[in-house]
Amino acid sequence: MNKELNVVGLDCANCALTLEKYVAKIEGVISCNINFSTSKMFLEIADEKYKSILKEIYKTAKIVNPDVKITENKQNDTNIKVYDILLYIIGILLGIIVIFGKLNYIAYYILLIISALFLGYRTYYKAFLQIIHLKLNENLLITISVIGACVIGESTEGIMVIALYTLGKMLEARAVNYSRKSISALINTQPEYATILCSGKEKKVKPESVHIGDILIVKPGEKVALDGVIIEGNANIDKKHLTGESVPVAVKIDDDIASGSIVLDSNLMIKVTNEYKDSTVSKILNLVSNASNKKSKTESFIAKFSSYYTICVIALSIIVWGITWLVLKDLNTAIYRGLIFLVVSCPCAFAISVPLSYFSGIGRCSKQGILIKGSNYLDACANLNKILFDKTGTITTGDFQVVKIDTIGKITKSHLLQIVVAGEQNSLHPIAKAICNYYNKKVNIKISNFKEISGKGISFSIKSNQYMVGRSLNAKGYTQVDVTKNDKLIGIIYLSDKIKDNAKQAIKDINDLKIDTMILSGDNNIITKKVCKAVGIKEYKSELLPEDKFKIVECEKNKENKTIAFVGDGLNDAPALQLSDVGISMGIKGSQATIESSDVVIADDNLNQIPKLIKISKFTKKIVMQNIIFAGLTKFIFLLLGSLGITGMVFAVFADVGVTLLAILNSLRVLTYKK
Repeated sequence: MNKELNVVGLDCANCALTLEKYVAKIEGVISCNINFSTSKMFLEIADEKYKSILKEIYKTAKIVNPDVKITENKQNDTNIKVYDILLYIIGILLGIIVIFGKLNYIAYYILLIISALFLGYRTYYKAFLQIIHLKLNENLLITISVIGACVIGESTEGIMVIALYTLGKMLEARAVNYSRKSISALINTQPEYATILCSGKEKKVKPESVHIGDILIVKPGEKVALDGVIIEGNANIDKKHLTGESVPVAVKIDDDIASGSIVLDSNLMIKVTNEYKDSTVSKILNLVSNASNKKSKTESFIAKFSSYYTICVIALSIIVWGITWLVLKDLNTAIYRGLIFLVVSCPCAFAISVPLSYFSGIGRCSKQGILIKGSNYLDACANLNKILFDKTGTITTGDFQVVKIDTIGKITKSHLLQIVVAGEQNSLHPIAKAICNYYNKKVNIKISNFKEISGKGISFSIKSNQYMVGRSLNAKGYTQVDVTKNDKLIGIIYLSDKIKDNAKQAIKDINDLKIDTMILSGDNNIITKKVCKAVGIKEYKSELLPEDKFKIVECEKNKENKTIAFVGDGLNDAPALQLSDVGISMGIKGSQATIESSDVVIADDNLNQIPKLIKISKFTKKIVMQNIIFAGLTKFIFLLLGSLGITGMVFAVFADVGVTLLAILNSLRVLTYKK
């Protein structure tokens, strides 16, 4: 079974990685993933030992990190407690007395020890626990540095190191919590209640208790609690929380409306079409909360790098100490420079800022109505070489309209439509729905031997006659549906499909980003060519079956190792979406299978979101690289200066905590990115 828990008290990404490894070793735990950015633990555990496994997880967490608390219910994680601040202030005051006061030998060392303990007791305790579990991290590096500085008579430096380090960690915790709250606010579209019509009276209930078919009443200023279709009223709605679009949208009877939308100026009655767990707002919250579990290559590398980094740093600091001692013949100076090396080398700047940047990017995309299922897909979007588009429902609206009906022989148009609707009335295909809507009558003709032929159409029997309804070639730019009876053509239905208003601009923006575009369509060559010309796509392939689209995506991926995205909405697009490096589906028109197969969901089906997605992903990757280069270069410079004795402990702390803070603040720029 899968279980999601809240983790309170994590103050760094390394702590999350350490806890994750220990929990994963517990008997009965199949897999464990801790998302530091969202403070969540995602578990796959054996069903039969559920309660005992949870107890063992709680126990392990307390041993590995006593500050951590794991709960099933969400709790606020402020990370900074009042008594921590009080102890820190007392520690600073005692430190000042130690540095500037005229004390005797005993008083000096008593106050020094108390000051150092008050300033960094958490750090020392964590270091002790890590050693017990044969794990080394930044807490151990700082502890060694403080003790070492005091032992060689550099107590002023030792107190300043732990004081600055602890202050930096407090500010760091505030910055990380700020990012979490910013992202939560960014996606906080969850309505607190729903007003339903019950026996002619209004009743307020939890959104989770509303069922499909219930009637919602939404008044001006209220959020729509669940997805539905408007059955009474006209209004302007605010969808900026879902799509990033600040201009109000006018809606009327029979229009679909997404949960999370805010009604601005009139009452609406809405018939619910999705339960809360399947609603737009619920999907947004779940996708963003869980998105960081699928880590990018950069993020995964940094996580592995950090786990081995501390051991290498300790080894290198011993080498620096040894070389300095051999050259200068001064033990205290050699130890001091080795300690500086330890402080500068802490990996926090990498371990926190990289996942935080990706998490911020995912949050920013969600604000635009772009739902990403993992930072690895955000990373892939920054490297796209080509985007392949399905045509119907993606480039076009998918809302077909019957424009003409031809009959052959003695059959009437009405009788022809009755036969077609009898076979098509249970289908979800856009063409089937268009024909059924055009006839707009219930058909009670009994059919048998129904069969759906992928990419072709349907066949069925009425009494002893065999019928086939399917698309065929048409030279006039229409979608043509041929109807045959016992292999003889008895009628032709012509339909047309409208190109989306935003398609041409979206394709232009994508091409401006130097990304190639191509249409893959099951429709005939003439219609596909006409659509391509209208939107500005030069390359296309038509008359394709689902397996043909799959093969083309596979072929395109293998060309010079390109990164390929596929954009689609239909059930037949699911294989191609899953095979592509980035599968992008339409959130409104898309089938459930398509949305589940995809890596990115466009909540409002607006193609203009795709160039926005690419721009945000490129900006996020740029921030990630800035943080890596800035942190790496700064640390290298201060390591060199410290090893040569040019800089002291204070600058070493800046190269650790200061760089981490700057990298975190830089990561938060993604949240406010504007194209």
